[in-house]
Amino acid sequence: MVKLTPSQEQRMWEYSDDIFEDAEYATAQERDRQYAKTMSGLTAINRKAITDMLERPSRHCLAQLERDLAQALVEQGFTEVRTPSIISKAALAKMTITEDHPLYRQLFFVDDRRVLRPMLAPNLYFVMRRLRDFTDGPVRIFEIGSCFRKESHSTNHLEEFTMLNLVELGPEGDPVDRLKEHIDLIMRTAGMEYTLTEETSDVYRTTLDVEVDGEEMASGAVGPHVLDPVHDIHEPWSGVGFGLERLIMHRTGKKNIKKAGRSLVYLNGAKID
Repeated sequence: MVKLTPSQEQRMWEYSDDIFEDAEYATAQERDRQYAKTMSGLTAINRKAITDMLERPSRHCLAQLERDLAQALVEQGFTEVRTPSIISKAALAKMTITEDHPLYRQLFFVDDRRVLRPMLAPNLYFVMRRLRDFTDGPVRIFEIGSCFRKESHSTNHLEEFTMLNLVELGPEGDPVDRLKEHIDLIMRTAGMEYTLTEETSDVYRTTLDVEVDGEEMASGAVGPHVLDPVHDIHEPWSGVGFGLERLIMHRTGKKNIKKAGRSLVYLNGAKID
């Protein structure tokens, strides 16, 4: 019995989310015939997906999810903010991300003082602190934007990925209960079932993580927290960050996260290169 060659397996993987690595054939000739037949069908399906998109234009799947989640949060009293993608090393140092931190090795440096943000939290701390002076009630804000990390090449990670971070400063009620409510809002809007697990974090010490089929979709935390005083935050808060490409990947059954995000190779999961 023979199996697909690595190049055949890779080619089929690019066009399909099915698993072919266990397929076996009596001879190399039979394998090659079946490979050609399968690839012909996959490329035909892929071509139809592209022509359908051109004939019936719609928002990119990532943009659609951003829109739905933003609208759901606004309706629950959250204010959307947009902050710069370039942040200072000093801002990261306030998050304990310095040269001895594991995340430091994943930073994309702009110059010796600035980096492409690896997370949204530093900017949200800054905005949350300023908005606190304008109200006696809770401050509810969220941001959807790109983050950047040097990642190993895999099917589960992107070097540019989209985060949704929300935070409620001075929540009405127990911060953990509010955190669970915010998580449920996002996952219901995304149309996904989930489980919650408590984990250990390099930055937040302890987090409440959102999982789908054992894969982490989001990580949440509550304050007061050891990081808060340096940001002049002293009130309780609830916050959580979601990776949107990962949500799309699991919601649509994709096996490669590159099919869900910004890409020159894929468009809404269809291969264009």
